[in-house]
Amino acid sequence: MPKKEKNDVELIRGWTLLTSATLGSAVRAKGILQEIQARLPAASKKSISLEGVELTLSMPTSSKSAFNAAVAIISNTVAEAENLPVIPREIQDILTIKPTERHRWLADGRLPSAGTRTVRLNGRARQITFHVFDPKVVEDLLDRGIVDEWRVEDAEAKAEKRRRTAYEAKLAKSAKAAKKKKVKPTKADDAASQLRGWEEFDVDGLLR
Repeated sequence: MPKKEKNDVELIRGWTLLTSATLGSAVRAKGILQEIQARLPAASKKSISLEGVELTLSMPTSSKSAFNAAVAIISNTVAEAENLPVIPREIQDILTIKPTERHRWLADGRLPSAGTRTVRLNGRARQITFHVFDPKVVEDLLDRGIVDEWRVEDAEAKAEKRRRTAYEAKLAKSAKAAKKKKVKPTKADDAASQLRGWEEFDVDGLLR
């Protein structure tokens, strides 16, 4: 069996992401990994891996300086992971909501924004801007189970809107029908029309 070369001996360090940081979301855990990779030098990005909630940094012994630098960056990021803004795909996974619900609740203020972030898509010149959310606010919404209440409110509002729309359509239809209906002249109207000019005839004194 060939002997292991010295450079094959690895430097390894691991970290465990706390539930308070991931909020129970695998998507959030991956987002923290991507945040770490964004802060690492290009040569070290692929040296960090994620398995469940376990982060592992692995490098050959020949990269001790790079390893130590990476350890410092990762340790700092993990320490502040609880406070990292929650991005759209993460909040959707944490609260189990759809993109349409996120947009609607963000627009009406029920889902407060913590600001926006602009990123450049990989391999493209195009940039996208999206809202991010305070992890403490997201955790509170999760703990209170408020999403179910919002869905009930939305269903009631939708039903009320349908009723109002149907009523307004009925009124419009009635008004249109009344407008089209022609009013037939009465006998009195016919007599009046035949006596048109009677006042002028009287003024001339022909009735005296």
